[in-house]
Amino acid sequence: MNVRKDFLVIGSGIAGLTFALKAARFGSVAIVTKDVLEESATRYAQGGIASVMAEDDSCELHVEDTLQAGRGLCKEEVVRVVCREGPVRVRELIDLGTRFDRVAGADYHLSREGGHSKHRILHSNDLTGWEIERALIEAVKREKNIEIFTHHMAIDLITLARFDKAVSPGRPRDEALGLYVLDIVGNRVRTFLGKATLLATGGAGKVYLYTSNPDVATGDGVAIAYRAGARVSNMEFFQFHPTCLYHPKAKSFLISETVRGEGGILRLRDGRTFMENYHPLGCLAPRDVVARAIDNEMKKSGDECVYLDVTHIEGYRSRERFPNIYKTCLKFGFDLTREPIPVVPAAHYMCGGVMVNVNGQTNIQRLFASGEVSYSGLHGANRLASNSLLEGLVLSHRAVAQAVALMKKPGPLDRSSLEVPAWDSGSAVDSDESVVVSHNWDEIRRLMWNYVGIVRSDKRCYRAERRIKLLLEEIEEYYWNFKITQDTLELRNIAITAHLIIRGALKRKESRGLHYSIDHPETDDVHWAVETVFQDTQQRLFNRNQPKTLSS
Repeated sequence: MNVRKDFLVIGSGIAGLTFALKAARFGSVAIVTKDVLEESATRYAQGGIASVMAEDDSCELHVEDTLQAGRGLCKEEVVRVVCREGPVRVRELIDLGTRFDRVAGADYHLSREGGHSKHRILHSNDLTGWEIERALIEAVKREKNIEIFTHHMAIDLITLARFDKAVSPGRPRDEALGLYVLDIVGNRVRTFLGKATLLATGGAGKVYLYTSNPDVATGDGVAIAYRAGARVSNMEFFQFHPTCLYHPKAKSFLISETVRGEGGILRLRDGRTFMENYHPLGCLAPRDVVARAIDNEMKKSGDECVYLDVTHIEGYRSRERFPNIYKTCLKFGFDLTREPIPVVPAAHYMCGGVMVNVNGQTNIQRLFASGEVSYSGLHGANRLASNSLLEGLVLSHRAVAQAVALMKKPGPLDRSSLEVPAWDSGSAVDSDESVVVSHNWDEIRRLMWNYVGIVRSDKRCYRAERRIKLLLEEIEEYYWNFKITQDTLELRNIAITAHLIIRGALKRKESRGLHYSIDHPETDDVHWAVETVFQDTQQRLFNRNQPKTLSS
């Protein structure tokens, strides 16, 4: 059964839910999410959301901090829009019922994180993302114009260029019509059509062996957009969070940056501090500096981790400020009030993505992107802590306004003669080679961690490129010959995303922000204060449905 709505939203984090809620005022909305509605990177955001709320803070200071963290690659127009409009969008979140922590009286408790010059992080203890997600989901479920499709995974975009050969793929005339979507539980492919489509699928942390991201972060939106001819940019800038709990059973558990913001100190095994040797801000240096410093110290010492020490902070303060972190560490045998916590860096945030303007519009008409899947230019070469949730709020709000304006103009779906063919599996058969999928997945994650991680070299990246090309060939052959499953779709998406990260790393012959190459250790503003952009104009990586002529 096909689904036809005014707006299609792919993803259920802060960016997708914000867009859906606001779009529902103007038409019908479908939310497509491949897990339960609650499962997104937003849910696991511990630290908070950056917003100018204090009297001693200002939009200009927030702008300066963001530009400084971005190492010369931020788009200043976007930075100013997000910082200026952010407080209004945050207050809308509060009006929805989001409960941020307060101090005595009416003021909000504002924390500070690395790279920020002021205390401006609103939070809900160390479960901020979960609290935001709760408030948004409750509001979404109250909205009659929104239909939710859980356990549905987007396969590929349906664009006008795929049916009308007079339209060149990737050109401004190309328009998004909707998507083919896998109903995971029903084991069938459905056609979703909409007058505007938003990609809000989050990031791609699962491309790396060690990550703070949930299992759903497999680069789906980037790969889907790239296959359809959308421009993708700055994929080499992948942020590694400095402090994930180091324990074999502590899967992807993040120790929030606010722990350092509240006074936590990084130490070596023998108790010595080291961050003062790397940056004037010490433990409050931007994330890229801290992650590289930890990586370097671990390589020098041969140790498998470093330690985050909050024992000098009164115990009740640590327990009250970080209740979830305290309980989780205790579960794994660490009492943070009495001993330092073992931590290591892990892949955390994709600063590149699908290129959008300040309104979230891609180069494909009626296709928008917001949140971690997008590259708006806010983060540049390194994301300032707690700016990600803010970006999703602001750009989704602006994307709705743009999408509504587009809806007022006649589009391809208004043609009575338009017939979008159903998904065709061709001669594909059921797969009995699941081991191939798991082995390829494991190999991609290991080669990315070893060769295209925190510190890179040309030699390592070329090795990764050669191997990923072979893997892509294997995966494409597998994809075309066997019926699709969630596993095969995610494997294909993660391989394409990894390939784009590698290509970006090889193309950028300098070190800047999150991209550090031992072969090009200096920052080169003369040649490389630019974006790396990739676009598959030939759209070679299409699904099984071949382009058909569209009746005009």
